[in-house]
Amino acid sequence: MNRLYHFPLSPFSRKVRLSLAEKRIEVELVEERYWEQDSDFLRRNPAGKVPVLRLGNKLLSESAAICEYLEETHPNPPLMPRDADSRFEVRRLVGWFDDKFYTECTQKLLGERVFRKVMGTGYPDSTNVKAGSRAMRLHLDYMTHLLEHRRWLAGNEMSLADFAAAAQLSCLDYISDVDWNRSEVLKDWYAKIKSRPAFRSLLADQVPGFLPPSHYANLDF
Repeated sequence: MNRLYHFPLSPFSRKVRLSLAEKRIEVELVEERYWEQDSDFLRRNPAGKVPVLRLGNKLLSESAAICEYLEETHPNPPLMPRDADSRFEVRRLVGWFDDKFYTECTQKLLGERVFRKVMGTGYPDSTNVKAGSRAMRLHLDYMTHLLEHRRWLAGNEMSLADFAAAAQLSCLDYISDVDWNRSEVLKDWYAKIKSRPAFRSLLADQVPGFLPPSHYANLDF
């Protein structure tokens, strides 16, 4: 049985889940409290991070590498364009959301509001929360700029860049930290993404002690 070791509010796990579901690769989801550094999990991934994907007798780690592997071994439906320039733009934006967006927004907002409690590491740091909120506005404006010139984030076809962005935003939307009224074009883009069948399992996620807002699973907001 194929298995994905994940945590529900890990954006990197969500990006892989979206890719798997879009390509209709069935996996069993195994929730992993990776911060506890369980010895069995460390044997699967010595880096101690989720996600980890077991496909047959293969163990795959690092979300970007996993998604590229899935693209090469299951090319349909494609999540990467054919030409080099377009593929570069997808990879650039995946890196943007995996690194810059995560560090400046998700880690500061989700990390302080949720993971401190889940991991038992103390109370939220209001300085980090304020910094995350400021950065979020800039990132939403950048995404709006892209979407005013393209149908999707990286071009005119949906790609892995859209899944990388949606994975981050969906985690923050779970805790009502996305101002969807800031941009109608961005709101429309997210409505299209979360209406896809691949998104259904994400919208069903629940983290004990944290209830999502009423609009979270509403396809029409």
